[in-house]
Amino acid sequence: MTEETPGFEEKPDVPSGATPEDAEPKAASPSASAAGEAPAGDTNQTAGLVAQLDQVRTALGERTADLQRLQAEYQNYRRRVERDRIAVKEIAIANLLTELLPVLDDIGRAREHGEFVGGFKSVGESLETVAAKMGLQQFGKEGEPFDPTIHEALMHSYAPDVTETTCVAILQPGYRIGERTIRPARVAVAEPQPGASAAKGDEAEAADDKESGGPDEG
Repeated sequence: MTEETPGFEEKPDVPSGATPEDAEPKAASPSASAAGEAPAGDTNQTAGLVAQLDQVRTALGERTADLQRLQAEYQNYRRRVERDRIAVKEIAIANLLTELLPVLDDIGRAREHGEFVGGFKSVGESLETVAAKMGLQQFGKEGEPFDPTIHEALMHSYAPDVTETTCVAILQPGYRIGERTIRPARVAVAEPQPGASAAKGDEAEAADDKESGGPDEG
């Protein structure tokens, strides 16, 4: 039986050449125990960056919407300005040509009376050409149905050979620019003779009776 010597503690064997500290157990390293876990400071920083990114995205969306709205307003403004410019131009041309209508009427009367000759003819034709290039169109012909939207009746009569109100004479031609009438055609109109339709109906009935051998006798 082996007896232990009191006062002495048994120590682990220490290899030769090793220091006493090598024989003592070492505490676990803090860095090793926290391996794989992000520090609290890094987590807070990431959350702050995400919040800032969301704010930037929101601001970018608002600025993009503002830009699109401004672009749409600018396009509407350009279209409105262009429309107004065209309208002002058409009004100016219409006013100018309206002032020239009496001159064109004189040219037309001179042509009808055989006085449209010489230098006056050359100047008159040049004026008519320029007016046509500016969009002036003449209208109004004898025999066309009367239309109160483009005709102005200055004379009225009845005629047995018309079936509706008809322009029988053009006193002054009408003029338009595009779809805009700047002066209606001033005309003399004729309406069907009162009772002419009834008389024609009686004549047609008599002709039918004649073709069928006359009315039946009782």
